[in-house]
Amino acid sequence: MAIMEPLDSTFTARRDALWPQVLRPLRQLYGHRADFAEVLTRLERACEQAYADRSAELRALDQRRLVTPDWFQRPEVIGYVCYVDRFAGTLSGVGDRLEHLQQLGVTLLHLMPLLESRPAPNDGGYAVTDYRSVRPDLGTIDDLRELAGTLRGRGMSLVVDLVCNHTAAEHEWARRARAGEQKYRDYYWFYPDRTEPDRWEQTLPEVFPDFAPGNFSWLPDAEQWVWTTFNDYQWDLNYTNPAVFAEMLETLLFLANAGVEVLRLDAVAFMWKRLGTNCQNQPEAHLLLQAFRALTSIVAPGVLLLAEAIVAPDDLVDYLGRGEGTGVECQLAYHNVQMVMLWSALAEQGVRLTRTVLNAMPPIPPNTSWLTYARLHDDIGWAITDELAAAAGLDGFAHRGFLSDFYSGEFGGSYARGEVFQANPRTGDRRISGSLASLAGLEAALQLTGTERGQQVDLAVRRILLLHALVLSIGGLPLIHSGDELGQLNDRSYLADPDLAPDNRWMHRPPLDWRAAERRFDPDTVECRIFSGIANLVQARRRTPQLHAQAGSRVVDVGNDHVLGVLRESPRGIVLVLANVSARAYSIGLHSVPWFTPGAGLRDLISGHPESRTLRMEPYQVRWIAELPHAG
Repeated sequence: MAIMEPLDSTFTARRDALWPQVLRPLRQLYGHRADFAEVLTRLERACEQAYADRSAELRALDQRRLVTPDWFQRPEVIGYVCYVDRFAGTLSGVGDRLEHLQQLGVTLLHLMPLLESRPAPNDGGYAVTDYRSVRPDLGTIDDLRELAGTLRGRGMSLVVDLVCNHTAAEHEWARRARAGEQKYRDYYWFYPDRTEPDRWEQTLPEVFPDFAPGNFSWLPDAEQWVWTTFNDYQWDLNYTNPAVFAEMLETLLFLANAGVEVLRLDAVAFMWKRLGTNCQNQPEAHLLLQAFRALTSIVAPGVLLLAEAIVAPDDLVDYLGRGEGTGVECQLAYHNVQMVMLWSALAEQGVRLTRTVLNAMPPIPPNTSWLTYARLHDDIGWAITDELAAAAGLDGFAHRGFLSDFYSGEFGGSYARGEVFQANPRTGDRRISGSLASLAGLEAALQLTGTERGQQVDLAVRRILLLHALVLSIGGLPLIHSGDELGQLNDRSYLADPDLAPDNRWMHRPPLDWRAAERRFDPDTVECRIFSGIANLVQARRRTPQLHAQAGSRVVDVGNDHVLGVLRESPRGIVLVLANVSARAYSIGLHSVPWFTPGAGLRDLISGHPESRTLRMEPYQVRWIAELPHAG
């Protein structure tokens, strides 16, 4: 901790400019409290101390980010998501493996939960016992600082998870609460009997109905019920207590000063509780995020906040800001709706529903971006509302069931090899686990022999590249999940670990196969075809300014319901993304479309080749079409 010096003009200017944005949400949250002035004083002192502790290098980064505020929206920014231990063993090992990522074109590295957590089971690291320490098997907080500096030196940014909704039962706050200290009991939700929990449960869904039913757990030693949305070892924090908000802000600023440039705020949809609701997406949760954003911007304006909110389409955009929160909430959020619709289009071999759902998404503030992806560490839940399905002529319940059947391999003729995760007989929901390559058909194809094997492998690789080509082009900051660049299949070795075996999501979280990675330059291998294909797409994106995240994105009808058309429009120019989501070839005519100048030449930005106005789209082919530059 640096010695507090007189505040400089940079800090005071930011504080004075942003303090109204701090006061507005905090007054709504805590302004009724007698100690509200003390709350504000604590937060201001936390910002002053964090600014004093911030290194000269990180302050310089802040200044660069302030003069390039769209840095994360630019097409050259590509994300990669991995677990430290499964990618390279330790934090220092990650530093030794960066060449692999740079060959792929990665500039943003998200390391999955790495803060100290309870022994397994720990929900994949989301049961944190110490927010200021790294898991000992991965390294130390100093190793994290060193890796962050190494990444910055290579033009890469570090993303780390901050679990906001809950702590592990073994966290110091929880241990002291269990022991009866009232200060820390007020950090959580404690009840002496089932009266209040039963009232809450009337409207609460179950996140993990298979292995963690209900939302409250009994503590025999404390003779109390405690709120546990996710697992009995993860205790929900009580944000009606401003001390919890202050603790989390101080943690956020500590990680920012360790060199983390993007903080993934986990489970933010659950942060505020209101009786009679599902306790998700409450207005106060957004006020909390807006206050975090304003206070972080005072100390570390180069740091971005990423909302982990895997919620229904109607609620999703709010995490990037709407109404009075426009442009002052999180800068990034996952576009899980887009991910779901890509898999839906592949299963249907059609795009009517995808066109309907994606075009129903409201616009987002210009200073924000979606994170786009085909696969991440979590299961796939089919976020398709009955209303939007009906607008496309489908029954929502039946379609969600079809997708679960298709991607679990239960549907006749399916190429997918996934597994059902958390089937809920009450609602009929069945989520899906499985690696991208296995869901796209590569696992099934490799089990074949003879000519059919080669044909099906080819189609599977085409699907894998189609998904990545769309993630890279239809709007947002794209993410690549570790192993997907090599076509890694479902990894069932997790079944041998009793701590992991109950959770089949570990099948799509494989250790990176470095022997397979060595084959990425052998043109006779599947690994090479996938790795080089993705790397070529990344390079094509980098040289296409029209794919900046500020460019509009809307799905257009190109006269064929098997071909997805996405129009990217901005002052930087126009790109028409075309993707044949079927196993048949089709021709698409662009002679009379209004998006291109009549008579102008066209080219495919992926291949660089000129194109005619009648395009043949091969099975699972993607093209990025733009006008040829005018001569002279």
